[in-house]
Amino acid sequence: MPVVSTTTAQPLDSAEIAAIRRDFPALAQQVNGHPLVYLDSGATSQKPRIVLDAERDYYENRNSAVHRGAHTLAALATEDFEEAREVVAAFIGASAEEVVWTSNATEGINLIAYAISNASLGRGGEAAARFSLGAGDEILVTELEHHANLIPWQELAARTGATMRFIPVEDDGSLRLDDLDSLLTERTKVVAFAHVSNVLGTVSPVELLVERAHAVGAMVVLDACQSAPHLPLDVRALDVDFAVFSGHKMLAPTGIGVLYGRREILDALPPFLTGGSMITTVTMERAEYLSAPLRFEAGTQRVSQAIALAAAVRYLDVIGMDRIAAHETVLGRRLTDGLSTIDGVRILGPVTGVDRVGLASIDVPGIHSHDLGQFLDSLGIAVRVGHHCAQPLHRRLGVTSSTRASTYLYSSADDVDAFLSGVAAGIAFFGGAR
Repeated sequence: MPVVSTTTAQPLDSAEIAAIRRDFPALAQQVNGHPLVYLDSGATSQKPRIVLDAERDYYENRNSAVHRGAHTLAALATEDFEEAREVVAAFIGASAEEVVWTSNATEGINLIAYAISNASLGRGGEAAARFSLGAGDEILVTELEHHANLIPWQELAARTGATMRFIPVEDDGSLRLDDLDSLLTERTKVVAFAHVSNVLGTVSPVELLVERAHAVGAMVVLDACQSAPHLPLDVRALDVDFAVFSGHKMLAPTGIGVLYGRREILDALPPFLTGGSMITTVTMERAEYLSAPLRFEAGTQRVSQAIALAAAVRYLDVIGMDRIAAHETVLGRRLTDGLSTIDGVRILGPVTGVDRVGLASIDVPGIHSHDLGQFLDSLGIAVRVGHHCAQPLHRRLGVTSSTRASTYLYSSADDVDAFLSGVAAGIAFFGGAR
C-alpha cells in the first residue's frame, strides 16, 4: 500500500472552506485588531460546534459512570462510549477491540513502553515473555522524532538494559535510509517513528520501514499525531503493530487520545495502569485482568471526550479525508512556494520530491523565532515557535528553534498568503531595526 493516498480527490473549493469555517466559532474572532489567521493546527486544532455540542449533550442528558451501573443513564452512557470506540476504530481501519482510550498520544506511547517493561520483569507469563527486553536488545527510532516518541524509549532502555539506536537525517532533513542494513538486525525489538514529522511536514516511508522491521521480528510503533488528522489512515493496510494519535489535533477536546494495537499483542501484554474497571477477579493476594482494550483502561474513563472525538471523526468523514489531504497538499505547496521567494528564509526539511502535509517550519537567520512569532501575532496570525518538542532534529539542522505554520481543513489560501506577507514584513521590520 502507498504511504500516502494516491486518490485523485478534488481539493476543497473556496465556498466549501467558507462553509466549514462557519462551523468553528473561534475562527470568527479578531486578535490584536485583525481577523484571526489560525496556522497552529499542528499543535492543536480548533473545534466545530458539532463537537462542542456532543460533549455538552452528554453532560446534560446522559452523564454517568460507564460499565458499572444498572440504571438507565449508566446504560446510555456506556452505549455511547462504546459506540464512540467503534466509530474511531472504523476511521483507522481497526476493530473496536484494538482501540484503547488514552489521555493523548504521549500516554499511549508510555503505555506501550511500560507494558513492555512489565513484560521484561516477568509479568504477564509466557504470553508476554516474547516482548521482554534486556541487555543486547535494541530500540530503533529516528532523529526527527517528537520527544513523546523518544524519551519513553530512552527510559525503557534505561530500565531494561536495552540499547537505543537511531536512523539519522541528512542535511536536508530526509531520513538516511542507506543505514538501515546496519541499524535493523536480529537484536532490534522495537522500531518507533513518526508517520509525519511535526517539524518538517514530510511523510515517512512507512511501507519500507514496516517491511524491514518485521523482517527481523521487530514490533512497529507509529506516531500518527500529524497524519490521523490530515491523511487517510488505515493501520491494518500499513501493517503497523501499534499506532497512537491525539484527539485535540483532529477537532476533538483535549484529554482524549487513541492507542491502536493488534489484538493478539494487546491481549498478551501486561497492563500498565491497574485498579478498578480493568479486572475480572481480585483477591487480597492477586488479580486477573480483562481482555483488551479494557485491561488498559483503569479507573474512570474519558467518557465525554471519547464521545466528542467520535463526533469529530464523523465530521471529518462527511468532508472526506481524501479531500482534506488534497486540500492541504495545495496549501502546503502554496506555503513552500511562497516561502522560497522570500529572501532570508530557510525552509527546514526537503521541499521538493517528497510527500508532505500542509505544514512548514522556517528559520530566519538573525531573527529569533519568538520575535517573529510575536510580530505575526500583532497581525492576528497564530503560528508555533520554539523547538516543537524536537530538540535533536533542530540541533541536527543547526538551529535552536523555528517558526512553524500548520494548516487544516478550515485553512484557506488567504490564510497562507497572510502568513507569507507577515513573514516578509517581519523580516523588513527586524532588518530595519538592526
